[in-house]
Amino acid sequence: QVQLVESGGGLVQAGGSLRLSCAASGSIRSIDGMSWYRQAPGKQREMVATITSGGTTTYADSVKGRCTISRDNAKNTVYLQMNSLKPEDTAVYYCNFGRVKLYSGTYVWGSWGQGTQVTVSS
Repeated sequence: QVQLVESGGGLVQAGGSLRLSCAASGSIRSIDGMSWYRQAPGKQREMVATITSGGTTTYADSVKGRCTISRDNAKNTVYLQMNSLKPEDTAVYYCNFGRVKLYSGTYVWGSWGQGTQVTVSS
């Protein structure tokens, strides 16, 4: 009922920037929290940034000051602007939406995107 599609990943040199996007499709009326997670090879998936429906943001300590999460409610889209990228930022990045309310009145929880690869070379 809700599909998330990420884009914007790629290969970048250390110090460079990338902007990730995640757009939701479906008969969506509203979305609560939106988040970005990442998973590096051999590591657990970790939260990178979260933005509430009211615009409050939270960041992992490892990306504070370098990343900015934002959302466009009209487009059902969340963004992650990443600057001053480091090799340790290399991972598959996933978007995750919390509670999604559909026009039918039903709710969908915990939707995940398919992931987008970010590779930072030193």
